[in-house]
Amino acid sequence: MNSITIDRNEILKRYKYIDKNTHKGIQGHALLIGGSYGKIGAMCLSSKAALKTGCGLVTAFVPKCGYEILQIANPEVMVITDEHEKHLSEIDFDMKPNAIGIGPGMGQERATEKAFHDFLSNTNVPLVIDADALNILSQNPSSMTLVPSKTILTPHPKELEWLIGKWFTEEEKFQKTIAFSVVNKVLIVMKGAPTYIIDGEIVYLNTTGNAALATAGSGDVLTGIITSLLAQAYKPCDAAILSVYLHGLTADIALPETGYQSFIASSIIEYLGKAYLS
Repeated sequence: MNSITIDRNEILKRYKYIDKNTHKGIQGHALLIGGSYGKIGAMCLSSKAALKTGCGLVTAFVPKCGYEILQIANPEVMVITDEHEKHLSEIDFDMKPNAIGIGPGMGQERATEKAFHDFLSNTNVPLVIDADALNILSQNPSSMTLVPSKTILTPHPKELEWLIGKWFTEEEKFQKTIAFSVVNKVLIVMKGAPTYIIDGEIVYLNTTGNAALATAGSGDVLTGIITSLLAQAYKPCDAAILSVYLHGLTADIALPETGYQSFIASSIIEYLGKAYLS
């Protein structure tokens, strides 16, 4: 299998420098949707990551139980809530975000499944699908027809297996993932060590990151980063490539200071500034 290596040169081809005269209104508005009782932290991580990746405005859509948590944890993030206290039951908002990330901590309640299906039926905004939203998709394969072209899916290995079926060799895994990407016209960020991005028949291999990233919430942060870059008008493939590179680079920069054991998902967010500066 041939792949394109994501290194510094590939990143610099895609990276957009910030205009010195820009303002928050033209730096993109990202909407993150998810959370459920006991899993609001996933939304705190993803929304803060979106801000720290340069998005001008970030809104989080969560069940009512997440309102105070998010307002206190991330005062820079705007918050809107579902009618239900503990899980999402209807995804309804009066705004026009530039990109949406959905799934972190969302849960798989029946009402949430229906809300997600209805959401897919009515959106054409650049989209990132992660976590429980991916699991709902894998349980309802016909819903893939509703997923907009060039949507970014971010499965970890088990979520990937649920989406494409079991594989017995690495070669078969890539064959199945490429076929899934081609048929459904989606990009797949195959999270792992290393992480690959599948864009149809083109495969990209990320070169940053280390074992410190194997920590709870790491994927939620990645979803926030990708959604942020999509909202800032990066093309989906460029957003995915730059995001996985930055995400991994934070761990590479932090490692001499934190070691493997003390690096957590919020450390990724903390080191994003140094990753950009590098």
